[in-house]
Amino acid sequence: MTYEGVLSKMPTEIGNPIQYYLVFESSFLNINQLLNKEISIQFLGYQCLNCGKKKKIFRQGFCYDCFYSSPAVGDWIMKPELSTAHLGIEDRDLAYEQKVQLQPHIVYLALSSEVKVGVTRKTQMPTRWIDQGAEEAIVIVEVPNRYLAGITEVALKNHFADKTNWRKMLTNTYDAVDLVQEKAKVQAWLPDEVREFYSLDKNEIIAMHYPVAAYPAKVNSLNLDKTPFYQGQLIGVKGQYLLFADGTVFNVRSYEGYVVKIEVQ
Repeated sequence: MTYEGVLSKMPTEIGNPIQYYLVFESSFLNINQLLNKEISIQFLGYQCLNCGKKKKIFRQGFCYDCFYSSPAVGDWIMKPELSTAHLGIEDRDLAYEQKVQLQPHIVYLALSSEVKVGVTRKTQMPTRWIDQGAEEAIVIVEVPNRYLAGITEVALKNHFADKTNWRKMLTNTYDAVDLVQEKAKVQAWLPDEVREFYSLDKNEIIAMHYPVAAYPAKVNSLNLDKTPFYQGQLIGVKGQYLLFADGTVFNVRSYEGYVVKIEVQ
């Protein structure tokens, strides 16, 4: 079987295990069905996810021009505390920014390589946690806009990591932690504007179960620019990574906008 198209973030469905998909313009495949099979990935070119032109990808699946013009990749995406739509102040496109920023957001703790704090739109639960390869996650607060979530995350970065160690996550190396106890610690660290949204009564822990036959002891990241063709036995999927038997891992998210051909043996 051969599939060809532009890479984009793998859609997922929560389950035991989580279901992963690769979606192309005229086809899609369920990655779970490829476990233990030989697959090859061949780099063919670029196609910007925003303008559709065959231009070299700069960041996040966008070409250089689109990355610095599209409201979908403004600085407030990576730094929610920079959000200004609640003040009626435009960054690149106020209508777009109001649509995204002025909706319920979640600040959470997730256990992947260690306990980390993060922000996501409420509609992105549990997708955000799956994409990060979290084993478990718990909601700290739900707030009405992205700015409040951002300043909460900034305050809690003094006490928790805000990035995942991808090597530890992909080798399944982490210490068990009681997320309810960790959540109980944060009340004193919350910004004044957010305290009213905090509650210890809602302590549901969401667990993620990934389709991984075996975790590698060491991992090496596949770089399509340096290695335009790779073939190996798929043994798992976690976060947005494909895991192979030889320890190679491929971060699909990092290669959004790359045109590839995938063959299944």
